Amino acid sequence: MAGQVKASPHFIRLCNQFSSILGGTEHEITKGPVCFVTRNRVINASILGRRTTSPLVRYQLFSFESLNSSGRALCLGETALFQNQANRLLSNLRKNGITVTALHNHWLFENPRLMYIHWESIDNPIAFARKVKRSIAFLG
Repeated sequence: MAGQVKASPHFIRLCNQFSSILGGTEHEITKGPVCFVTRNRVINASILGRRTTSPLVRYQLFSFESLNSSGRALCLGETALFQNQANRLLSNLRKNGITVTALHNHWLFENPRLMYIHWESIDNPIAFARKVKRSIAFLG
């Protein structure tokens, strides 16, 4: 975990567990405190005819913040995915009670077509992480 941000030992433990459940490659606690987790997907794609492995193309991001005394927080997530995976992920997230807030592209002239989906929930961060893990498991 990076940074010198003040967070309670409880928040730090939750952030570590949140990241572990989601398979985060990196996590940190930023000012707020906000637990921020990153994970990169393996995506074979090109933009403008050039192969890309940029994290800007293949990321997954997750966070929680504003943890209240009942253990619920603002939980957010987003991921890159192939266009043909969008409907399945939308359905999976909704079945788990998570609100999908956006589905859009970021790039032009990419192959195959990539989309980006964003979601949110007020939830226990660990419960949210487990719901998201189930929802995105098919993405690999």
